[in-house]
Amino acid sequence: MLRLCLVLALCLAACSAQALVRIKDISSLQGVRDNQLLGYGLVVGLQNTGDTLLNATFTQQSLESMLDRMGINVRGTSMRTRNVAAVLVTADLPPFSTPGTRIDVTVSSLGDATSLMGGTLILTSLQGVDGQTYAIAQGQVAVSGYSASGQAESVTENVPTAGRIANGALIEREVPGQLADVGPLTLELKNPDFNTAERVAEAINAYTRGRYGRTVAYQRDQRSISIVAPVDSARFMAEIGELTVEPDMPARVVIDARSGTVVISQDVQISTVAVTYGNITVRVTETPVVSQPAPFSHGKTVVVPRTQVDVDQPDGLMRIVHGTDLRTLVAGLNQIGVKPEGIIAILQAIKSAGALQADLVVE
Repeated sequence: MLRLCLVLALCLAACSAQALVRIKDISSLQGVRDNQLLGYGLVVGLQNTGDTLLNATFTQQSLESMLDRMGINVRGTSMRTRNVAAVLVTADLPPFSTPGTRIDVTVSSLGDATSLMGGTLILTSLQGVDGQTYAIAQGQVAVSGYSASGQAESVTENVPTAGRIANGALIEREVPGQLADVGPLTLELKNPDFNTAERVAEAINAYTRGRYGRTVAYQRDQRSISIVAPVDSARFMAEIGELTVEPDMPARVVIDARSGTVVISQDVQISTVAVTYGNITVRVTETPVVSQPAPFSHGKTVVVPRTQVDVDQPDGLMRIVHGTDLRTLVAGLNQIGVKPEGIIAILQAIKSAGALQADLVVE
């Protein structure tokens, strides 16, 4: 008995510990964000899987311009290479990145290329929304998909016309602005909630009262917490980022009808309702019979169709479903013994009856 109680206590302690998360994982500093970069370039070295130059004229023009800069005149000639593909190059520039830092880039085909596997991205400028060049990308394209085809069949896995280059871009220009220019620190919750914002502010104030002797945070709304840093901003953000809180979450049921996925949050409750669910199975069996005529008769051998239709309708037992917590709710749904499609229909019907005390989101 003592061992059982100890196991239960350890399980409850583990569940409680899992509910606590760091402030840095549920919030971000206002004004500190990534910047998106975009560029246009060419991928070369493909194995006859690139753009058709007659169909993708922009690929031919880009190839001619690149060769012109290298001192090679190909204007007016008919190029038939299939080893080149025009691509768009995208990347996210992290905040406070300095020149010389490397970032990952994504390469996506623009023309009718069938695969970028084995290709190499040629030197490409990546620009921001202000038109300035912030990074230069170049390198071997890593493609996770493949495509193979024959005269009568083709196989395609994932997307062979898009890939990534790890550390493929080198930052050349620093984004204007420093952490000191942000001004008053404001934390923004990734999942806005009044209770969570209040808990974050209380956790920060409890820490600063013990270390600095004063409170520095207050809740502005369901998303924002304003902070007056008592020390250097970078140092203070590092200190409070490791503080843990228990975020609150709304009662919500998310249904993905395409995959049959049902996700139920912890605080979902169902008022007591009676539920019955039954399926009708119709089975059609074709057993054709060959009719052979008698000897020396003038009849013909024919195939006589024979169809058997069986209808199976199991008894739909009515059961009481009521849940005060997630475990009780899941146990009640499992007691009915239906498939995910049936659970989706039941939850939608319970919501229509007004017994589902949560938001129902259907995707």
